[in-house]
Amino acid sequence: MLRCVVPDVVTNQDLLTLPTTATVEEAALRMTERRVRSVLVVEEEKLVGIFTGTDLIERVVAAGVNARVTRLGDVMTPEPQTIGPDLPAIEALRVMQAAGFRHLPVLRDGQLVAVLSRRDFAREEEEELEREEKLWEEM
Repeated sequence: MLRCVVPDVVTNQDLLTLPTTATVEEAALRMTERRVRSVLVVEEEKLVGIFTGTDLIERVVAAGVNARVTRLGDVMTPEPQTIGPDLPAIEALRVMQAAGFRHLPVLRDGQLVAVLSRRDFAREEEEELEREEKLWEEM
């Protein structure tokens, strides 16, 4: 069965968004409260970046940066790759796999509608991707 990103994989998300001026500490607290591992960074309702748990580890903690004063705009991944909501789920997973992403924003007409996480995918997409990778290795 061919599933699409929206509504088959994600629906009705309450997206965690913060401005570039929010501190890393605020982002980490909100991520913990919401039990999510990414923040969509927005300015004037437009996506300008993404801040993830990986960014927190690599760009803040490991770099010895002060989370209380550092702004998301200084440590986020700017202009993240995005996809549309009608993309087949397996294609979205391919994008994430190829680029090494764990989170991928979904936009419809320039507006945020969702954020995909690797854990959102059904086992069927993961298994299909594994089958494809094995075929490529055998060629």
